[in-house]
Amino acid sequence: MDKIYKIGILGDGAWGTTLSILLSKKGYPVTLWGNFPEYLRILDEKRENIKYLPGVKIPQKIKIEKDINKVILNSDVVILAIPSKFLRSVLKKVNFQNKKQIFVSVIKGIEDRSLKTVSEIIKEEFGLINFAVLSGPTIANEVVREIPTVAVISSKNEKISKELQEIFFTEYFRVYRNNDVLGVELGGALKNIIAIAAGISDGLGFGANSKAAILTRGLAEIQRLGIKMGAKKRTFFGISGLGDLATTCMSFESRNRTFGERIGMGEKMEDILNEMLDINDKTKIRGIPEGVTAVRAVYKLSKNYNVSMPITNEVYDVLYKNKPPRVALKNLMLRSKKKE
Repeated sequence: MDKIYKIGILGDGAWGTTLSILLSKKGYPVTLWGNFPEYLRILDEKRENIKYLPGVKIPQKIKIEKDINKVILNSDVVILAIPSKFLRSVLKKVNFQNKKQIFVSVIKGIEDRSLKTVSEIIKEEFGLINFAVLSGPTIANEVVREIPTVAVISSKNEKISKELQEIFFTEYFRVYRNNDVLGVELGGALKNIIAIAAGISDGLGFGANSKAAILTRGLAEIQRLGIKMGAKKRTFFGISGLGDLATTCMSFESRNRTFGERIGMGEKMEDILNEMLDINDKTKIRGIPEGVTAVRAVYKLSKNYNVSMPITNEVYDVLYKNKPPRVALKNLMLRSKKKE
C-alpha cells in the first residue's frame, strides 16, 4: 500500500464488523463505532459480535470507539453501515467540518419519509463531499469467512473509485467500479423488496419455478423504476443489480428473504419485527430487514413516476394492508396477459 488510510466504520452490525475485519487484515488502522455504548462495551470486552457475527473474533487492533465525532475526525475514509431508517438521526449527531474525508455508503435502503437515497440524505446533511457506494452480493457471514465475493464501488469521481477499489480489494473480495451511483443505490435497495416476495413464496411452499418468476419479473420492475429515475439500464444487469438480487432471493442468510418466508408461513409482521428489535434492551438489536421500510418508499415512488411495479404493490399490500400472501401471489398470476 502506498498510503495507510485510517478507516472509520459507523455501524457495528454484521456488515460493518465484517468490513472492519477485512480492512484490518490488510493493515489499515480501523475504528468501529456503534450507536449503543453498552453494546460497544460488550464488543470491546468479548472481542466478538455476539449478536451479529457469533463465533467470529474481532482483532485486538480494531479500536472500538463510542464518540462518533472522534471517529470521523480521525479517519481518512468513513464507511456508513447504518440502517437507512436511522441514518439521518445519526448524521445529525455529527459536528462535521472537515470535507477531506471520503464517505462510503454500504447501506441498501431508501428513507421512507423523504423517499431519498443515501447519497441524497448525505448531501442534505453534509453538503457536497467525497462520496461513493459499495454494493453487491455480499453476505457478511460469507465474506468474513473469506469466501470468494465480488462487489462494485461507484462514485462520480474516478480518482476516488480507484482509491477505494485498491483499499477494499483482496484475493477473496474482488471489487469492480462504475460511475452510476443512483443505479447502484437503487439496485441495492429495491432487491430487498423482491427478496421478501421470494421469501413469501418459500413460506407458502412454492418451488424453484415460482422463485425464478419472482426474481426475473422483479428485476424487470426494478429496472423500469431505475431508468425512469435516471439510472443506467446496464447497472441493473450487473453486480449490484442482478447479482445482489439473486443472492438475496436465494440465500438462507438473507434477512429479507427469511422475513418474507415467515410472513408466508402466517406470522405477523409486528411479531417478527418485535423479535428483531427489543426496544427494552438495546443490546438485543438484530438485523432489521431493509425491505420492510423500502417497500413503503418504493410504493410511493412507483406512483410518483407512474411506473408499473406489481410485485412491489403486492408486497406492500401484504405487509401494510393485511392481504393474505396466497391471494397476493394469485393476483400476480392472474394479471392481464402481455408481452414479456
